[in-house]
Amino acid sequence: MSDLTDIKQAARKAAFARRAEAHRTHDGAAAGLLSGVLAGYRGVPLAGYMPIRSEIDPLAAMAEAAAHGPVGVPVIEAADHPLAFSRWEPGCALREGPFGAMVPQIDDFFEPEILIVPLVAFDRRGGRLGYGGGFYDRTLEMLRARRATLAIGFAYGAQEASDLPLEPTDQPLDMVVTEAEVIAFAPRA
Repeated sequence: MSDLTDIKQAARKAAFARRAEAHRTHDGAAAGLLSGVLAGYRGVPLAGYMPIRSEIDPLAAMAEAAAHGPVGVPVIEAADHPLAFSRWEPGCALREGPFGAMVPQIDDFFEPEILIVPLVAFDRRGGRLGYGGGFYDRTLEMLRARRATLAIGFAYGAQEASDLPLEPTDQPLDMVVTEAEVIAFAPRA
């Protein structure tokens, strides 16, 4: 294993512990600020995610957004490929997808212009540490090559880290929304 891989694994382990503690102590109503941010983009196609394990839950904000435009969730179609996004709405029939995340029973794919991105850790420069599969990095690279695509990290404030081990292929976030604040990053050239 490379030194960077070891460093990323250690950073993930520490961040998972912080996230689990935040999740354990939080009341579960963390999507208020996310709803406020998304209200400024009513009708724009967006994708969220179905929370697994100790991920912060975006479903209330996604449900509100679904009243105004298409909302999807990620579907893993194959390793080393970008994600696909299938239309989701509150109460739709679901099935279990890879890694235990629920996905719509019937696939209705579309390309979102806004992604609510789950993460393990983030920094104040727009850096994101994910699970290590590269799915969101490949997806954001593909979508951004086609059109402006807004990447909003959604996390507990406890997931912030000061020095993330990032690589050139890691796609930056445009914003992070936590249960307590909205952190916007300067546009990149």
